[in-house]
Amino acid sequence: MHKLSAHESPMICSISFHKLLEQYDVMAQSETPGLAERAKRILKSQEPYPFFRDGFTDVSLLEKHEDVVKLMLQDCFSEVLTHNEIKAASIPFNDFVFNRSKRFEKILEHAGSDFELKIRNMPDHMHYLIAATVILKAHYGAKADFKRPLFFDIPDANGVMRHYRIMYNADFMEMIPTDKAKDLSEIDIQELLENYDDLALWQEKIPPNSFIAKGFVICNMFDVTADHAISEIKSKLISNSEKNSSDDHVEDMNRVFRSFFELPDLQVGYILYNYEEQAFEKVGMGKKKSMQSFLMATDERMDCQDSFCQHSRKKLLENGEYFVISNLDLVPDPNPFPIYDNLRSKGVKSAIMAPISGEDGQLLGLMELVSKEPNALNSVNAQKLNDIMPFIISTVQRSIIEEENLIDAVIQHECTSVHPSVHWKFKKEAKRFIMSQLDGDEPQFSEMVFENVYPLYGQIDIKDSSKLRNAGIQKDLIIQLTEIGSVLRKVWDETQLPVYEELLYRVFNHIEEIKEVLYTSSEQTIFDFITDEVNPVLDYLKKDNSNFRDLIVDYESHIDTTTGMYYDHRRNYDESVTMINMKMAGIMDKRQVAAQEMFPHYFERYKTDGVEHNMFIGASISQSKAFNPLFLNNLRLWQLQVMCEMENAHYNLKNQLAVPLDVASLILVYSTPLSIRFRMDEKQFDVDGTYNARYEVIKKRIDKSYIKGTNERLTQKGKLSIVYSQKKDETEYLRYIRFLMAKGYFTNQVEILELDGLQGVSGLKAIRVEILYKTDKDSEKTYTYEDLMKALEE
Repeated sequence: MHKLSAHESPMICSISFHKLLEQYDVMAQSETPGLAERAKRILKSQEPYPFFRDGFTDVSLLEKHEDVVKLMLQDCFSEVLTHNEIKAASIPFNDFVFNRSKRFEKILEHAGSDFELKIRNMPDHMHYLIAATVILKAHYGAKADFKRPLFFDIPDANGVMRHYRIMYNADFMEMIPTDKAKDLSEIDIQELLENYDDLALWQEKIPPNSFIAKGFVICNMFDVTADHAISEIKSKLISNSEKNSSDDHVEDMNRVFRSFFELPDLQVGYILYNYEEQAFEKVGMGKKKSMQSFLMATDERMDCQDSFCQHSRKKLLENGEYFVISNLDLVPDPNPFPIYDNLRSKGVKSAIMAPISGEDGQLLGLMELVSKEPNALNSVNAQKLNDIMPFIISTVQRSIIEEENLIDAVIQHECTSVHPSVHWKFKKEAKRFIMSQLDGDEPQFSEMVFENVYPLYGQIDIKDSSKLRNAGIQKDLIIQLTEIGSVLRKVWDETQLPVYEELLYRVFNHIEEIKEVLYTSSEQTIFDFITDEVNPVLDYLKKDNSNFRDLIVDYESHIDTTTGMYYDHRRNYDESVTMINMKMAGIMDKRQVAAQEMFPHYFERYKTDGVEHNMFIGASISQSKAFNPLFLNNLRLWQLQVMCEMENAHYNLKNQLAVPLDVASLILVYSTPLSIRFRMDEKQFDVDGTYNARYEVIKKRIDKSYIKGTNERLTQKGKLSIVYSQKKDETEYLRYIRFLMAKGYFTNQVEILELDGLQGVSGLKAIRVEILYKTDKDSEKTYTYEDLMKALEE
C-alpha cells in the first residue's frame, strides 16, 4: 500500500467517507425498497469503524478494511465497467491512489514492480501552490482558475510510454480551516493573484497545515497517448532548429513516434528531395549533423530514378501518397532498386515512406518510418500520419529556408552575388564547403569553371565621351576661374596690395593654359590651386572686410558642396550619361528575363560611358537542360534585336538630355568555345587559359578599330557594327539581318568591311548595318522565342 505523499502543504489530508455516507443516510429513508436496503447494508458495514466518517491519515486502514471500502464505493465504481474504466479513489493532487479499477490495476502491473506512480511535472513547490490556490477559491471566494491538465506517464508491457489525462471528481471533499488559518483581506488576495510564483508569500498568507482537506476524490483517467504524441511531435518539430539534428533530438522523435504508433522498435528517418537534380539528400549537412535515413546508405545523395521502382516513384513523386512496405521478406532479393537492399541491410522488415510536399505540390522530402517486425507498419496505421503531416511539412519548409539562407550566406561571403544561371553550381560547392566545415576540416571554396561555353559580347558606347567630358570640365573651370578673377580684381582695385595682384595673375594664367587644351593634370592642378591658395584668401576677406563679403558669398553659392568646384556643365554631362545608362540597362535587364527562359546562360552587364554586356552559353552552364547549337543561334539573334531596341530607346530619349549625346553599338562574334573561371580573389568571372585570353584582347580593343586603309572608325552613330573573323559567322549574321530588316529593325544599307590589324590580332572583319529608328509604338515591339526560332529554321 502506497503512503500519502509527504509534501509540505497548506492542507492536512484526512481520508473520510462522511459526505458519501451522508448520501446513504438519505437513501436509507427512501421508499424504494431495494435502494433503501442497499444503503442500510452499506451503513451497517461501516458502523463499527467511526474513523470512516471522522477521517484518518493512516492509509493502512484502507487495506485492512478493503472489503468495507469497496462496499462503500460500489456505486461510484461499477463492477460492470471495471475492466474498461481507468479509475481510482485518491487525495487531490497526490500520487496516492486506492480502490483501483481492474483496468488500472492491469496498467500498473504491466509497468513493472519498480514503477512509481507520479503526476507529471509536479515538483514539491507546485503541490503547495496548487493546494493553496484551491483553498483561495474554495474558502476565500477568490476568482482563481487553478485548473490545469494533469497526467500520469506509465509504460506499457512493451516499454512504450503511454499518457493518461487525470480528471478529478471532488464531490466528496470539504475544506475545514484550522487555528493556523488567516483572515485574508481583498488586498492580500490581490497580492497572491499577482504573485503566483512567490512561494514564500503564499506560505505566509496560507500557512502550512492551515486547512484540513477532509474526504476523497474520484480519479478518472483517459488514455491520451495519441493526442499527447501529436502535441509532442509538434513541439519537437517547432523547437530550435539547431537542436533538430542532435542525437538527443533524434532519439526524442523516435520515442514520441513509438508512443504514437504503439511500436517499441519504431525508428524515424528523413531525406530531402532536390528538385533541380531529381535526387534525395540527407537532412542537414555534414556527417556530424545528419539526420538518420534508412532508405539511403552511406552516401549523402541518392538518385531518384535509379533508386526507386516505378510503382514507388508514382505514389511518392506523382500522386503524393504514402508508399508502404508491409513485409520486406515478400520483396524479391536481390532487387535492382537500392532502397530495398538498404532497408534490409539495416534489419528493416516493414516501412512507411510519407511524401512531404509544399503548398505548390512540389515534393520537399520523405519521412521514413521503419520497424524490424513484419506487418508492424502497414497501409492501415499509415493513415495515422494524416494528423501530423501539416507539422512535418511546416518544419521541412523551415529547414529548407534555413539551409538556403546558410548556403546563400556562404556564397555571398566567398563569391559575392552570382548570376542565377550558375547559382546551382555555387550552391553545390557551398554545400560541400559547409559539410567539410562541420566535419572539422578547414575547407577551401573551389574555383568554379564552366567549360566549352560560347561568348557573346555587346556594347552601346557614348560617342566622344572623353572629349565631351573634358569640354564640360574645361567650361566649368574657366567659369570658376573667371569668377575668382572678378572677386580678386575688385580686391586689388580697393587695396592695391601686390599679393592680390600676383594671385590674380596666376588665376588668369590658368585660364589661358586651359583655353585651348585641357591636359590630364590640369584639373587636379587647378583644384589644388583653388583649395590651397585661393579659398584661404577668400575666407580671410569674407571675415575681415564686409565690402567683399556679399561678392564672395555670391561666388560660393555656385560651388557644388560635394566637389568643392563649379559643377554645371559636368553635371549636365553626368546626368545625361546616367539617363542613357539607366534606360539601356533597364531594357537589357527586362529582356533578359525572357532570354533566360529560352535557355539558361550566364549574363552580366555593367555601366561605363554606355552599357556593356557579356553572355556565355553552353551545356556546362545549364544544370539539367540539354544544350543544342540552335540555342546559341537564337541568343545571337535575340542580342541583335535587343541592341536595336536599345538604340531606338536612346533615339527617343535624346531630346530630353541636357547634353544631346550620341551612341554607337558594337557586337563581337566569337565562334570558338572557351572556358570561364570564377576568380575567387577578384570575385568575378574571367576567361580561363592563355589561348582563351585572345577573346579578351579582341573585346577590349575592337571599339577603337579602323576600317582597313582609312582613318574611319568602325563604330558610327546610327549604325550597328558586328565584328567577326570566320566566313560562316558572316553568313549567319547576314541571315539574321535580313530577318530583322523584314521586321523593320534595319535599313537596306549593309557594309562588309575589313579592319586594320590590332595589336596581337589580325584578320578581323565587320558587318555594319544602318539602324531604322522609329518613334511610334511599333518600335517597342519584340518577337517571341517561337518567332526567332522560326527565323533560324528558314
